[in-house]
Amino acid sequence: MAALCRLRLCHPTGMTISNLHTSSPASAKQHYKMLVLGGGSGGIAMSARMKRMIGAENVAVIEPSEMHYYQPIWTLVGAGAKTVASSGRSTASVMPSGVKWVKSKAQEINPDKNTVRTDDGTEISYEYLIVALGLQLHYEKIKGLPEGFEHPKIGSNYSVQTVEKTWKALQNFKEGNAVFTFPNTPVKCPGAPQKIMYLSDAYLRKTGKRSKANLIYNTSLPVLFAIKKYADALWDVVKERDLQVNLRQNLIEVRADKQEAVFENLDKPGETKVIEYEMLHVTPPMGPNSAVKGSPLGDEAGWLDLDKESLQHKRYPNVFGIGDCTNLPTPRTAAAVAAESSILNRTISKILKNEKPDKKYDGYTSCPLVTSYNTVILAEFDYTGQPLETFPINQAKERRIMYHMKADFMPHLYWHGLLKGLWGGPGPYRKLLHLGMK
Repeated sequence: MAALCRLRLCHPTGMTISNLHTSSPASAKQHYKMLVLGGGSGGIAMSARMKRMIGAENVAVIEPSEMHYYQPIWTLVGAGAKTVASSGRSTASVMPSGVKWVKSKAQEINPDKNTVRTDDGTEISYEYLIVALGLQLHYEKIKGLPEGFEHPKIGSNYSVQTVEKTWKALQNFKEGNAVFTFPNTPVKCPGAPQKIMYLSDAYLRKTGKRSKANLIYNTSLPVLFAIKKYADALWDVVKERDLQVNLRQNLIEVRADKQEAVFENLDKPGETKVIEYEMLHVTPPMGPNSAVKGSPLGDEAGWLDLDKESLQHKRYPNVFGIGDCTNLPTPRTAAAVAAESSILNRTISKILKNEKPDKKYDGYTSCPLVTSYNTVILAEFDYTGQPLETFPINQAKERRIMYHMKADFMPHLYWHGLLKGLWGGPGPYRKLLHLGMK
């Protein structure tokens, strides 16, 4: 039970030993030229880049977790195609050597004094700050959760503590409704809530149970997917596989003991519907990091308030941001983090020379929409919502090669490219692959 009550972005701890970098709980007052908040994908990528730019001894990362997870692969873990163990490595092993790792949680940010206070009371000052704190999961905003996860037949691919419960629920499915949800908040990887539906459909067909199953996708959104080109392709998949999609339906309660999910109709306030389930996959409501929200760095909603082109803070010029904690108007994905890391690296290099940032982030993001155990629709687009495809083929078509890229190539690129500060997205290759025409 205690583990379930801790369901949020932070991950469970494990034993790690490393002498490749300096690490210790924060103690006396410390000062760093470049302080990075968060040891997720954006934080580790930027700390690697900053090490090369200004030297490891000038860089510190505040991160409490002993484990670092490649979260995009959890879609496949929930469907039994990958193991949860393959998604994690010790934070010690991904932290750039020589960089100071402060094993604490950033509790309070004071940009007027250029200080951050950690949860053990230590104050750390900085010259420049990179905020990469991610977002927070809020299972508790759904009545009956997180305690409902103690019951079988319910899982969630959004937490290391519940992703294997998804696979267990799928394996144990006999007959009835398999229900998949999308909350009424911003989320990270907005394609993931429906990917598990397509994989579940494929698994139930493979095991001869599909004729006894109703697959239902209840989403708070008014559309299946935000970009029309890919939404049209997904609607074709939905119709072809006899999947039921209900728009503007928001999960508000789980009665796990009765196997019931309660949804509100967002277009008709006060109207609710109860659905019995044999399997339930929950995508939790999500919100901004509490340290950002409680500081002057947040916008009205609590997200880090950045210039969407330079990734520099709108009011504090020595503060920068990357990833899920920001208010950049593009879907929150690891692909977006990669593209952002390249732009942010350039922005900071210019600021350090007292020059104006000259490279602009176009909002590039990508979502490999897994539609079976061997097919993917690779959605890529920018701030304008226009497709920004890397390959000179129609990426809205389901392709086997794109599945292998998602399942096998991208994890390698993540661990050995992005986290080393060596991969800044496919931008430079896109023009080459399109023969200079795009």
